Amino acid sequence: MERAAAVDAGTLLDVPRSVLVVEDDARIRRMVQLTLRREGFDVAEASSGEEALLHLAGRAFDVVLLDLRLPGLDGFQVCREIRRTSTTPVIMVTARSDSDDVVAGLEAGADDYVTKPFVPKELLARVRAITRRARDGDEHPVLTVGDLEISPLAASVTRAGSPLDLTKTEFRLLVELAADRGRALSREELLQRVWGYDYFGDSRLVDVHIRRLRKKVELDPANPVVVTTVRGMGYRVPA
Repeated sequence: MERAAAVDAGTLLDVPRSVLVVEDDARIRRMVQLTLRREGFDVAEASSGEEALLHLAGRAFDVVLLDLRLPGLDGFQVCREIRRTSTTPVIMVTARSDSDDVVAGLEAGADDYVTKPFVPKELLARVRAITRRARDGDEHPVLTVGDLEISPLAASVTRAGSPLDLTKTEFRLLVELAADRGRALSREELLQRVWGYDYFGDSRLVDVHIRRLRKKVELDPANPVVVTTVRGMGYRVPA
C-alpha cells in the first residue's frame, strides 16, 4: 500500500505543465515549442492574439508566453484581456530590454519578461521559475495586516471578508513583505524571493508590481500605508 501511494504521488508530480506560446514568427514559435517539449511541457501554439484568446477560452494553462508585437490584436491587449478574468502567469516577449515595452507590458498585467534574441536556457529558467512558484505551497500561516487577512495556503487576500483580486505574482509579493513586516526588503531580495533568480539589478519588475499591488490593497494608493517605500532601501509592510 505504501509503495502504491508513493507511485501515485510521483505521478501527480509528473503531470505536464502546460504553456501557451503566442508568437507570429513561425521559426521562433517552433524553436520555443521544441525547447519546452523536450523538458516535458505540454505546449499549445497561437500565431495571433485572436487565436490565443480562443485557446484561453477553451482550457487553462500554467503559463502564457506572449509576444507583445503581434499583428491585429497585440500582446498588450491580449494581456489585459487575460487579466480581466484570470490570474494565469504571463511571460511577455519583447525585442529590447531597454524598451518602454517592458514597463507597458508589466502595467498591462504581465508577471515577467524575456527579451529577443533569447537562448533556450534563459527561456526555460523563466518558465520553470514562474510555474514552480505558481504551484508551490507556502509555509507562512495566515497573516494579518491592518484589515487585510492573507492566507498563503488558500492563496487569498480579503478585506473585511471581501476577497481582493490579486495575480499570483502580486500575491507572492504581498506574502513576502507581510511575513517580514517591519523590515525593509530590498528590490534585489524581492526579486530573489518572488521571481526566484537574479535580474542583474533590473528593478522595474518590482516597482511596477508594487504599483499594481498598491492599487488593490491600499485605500489611497497615492498615500500607501500597507506597502510603504523605504527610500534608498526598498519596501516594507509596517509592523
